[in-house]
Amino acid sequence: MSKINVRYIVNNVNEAIPFYERLGFTVQMHPAPPFAALSLDDLTLYLNQPGAGGAGQSSDVGQQPQPGGWNRFQIEVSDLAAKMQDLKAAGCAVRTDIVQGNGGKQAVIEDPSGNPVELMEPARR
Repeated sequence: MSKINVRYIVNNVNEAIPFYERLGFTVQMHPAPPFAALSLDDLTLYLNQPGAGGAGQSSDVGQQPQPGGWNRFQIEVSDLAAKMQDLKAAGCAVRTDIVQGNGGKQAVIEDPSGNPVELMEPARR
């Protein structure tokens, strides 16, 4: 089985860490302010600030890595309504409210840099 790693570019790693800890991630390493590695189950999430390390470097044509977009990873939760209530109370940005899809309920929140994270409560069968 391959290891699953995701890299997100964030504006400030120190601001992003508490957000991801609230989602259940654990900091595995944070050797310098512009980089951290966090884990949740089999997922390792690498956080980089623009300009930091190899992943934060500009492309050959000068395009700087930046946060945002709609690509995202998904975290399954058992009670989406309760999780969303907790996140809203903590001041987390909500990109979409809870919607019903074929596979269950889902919502998209944003980390402090605007990167989307999807929360999913699977349909009960």
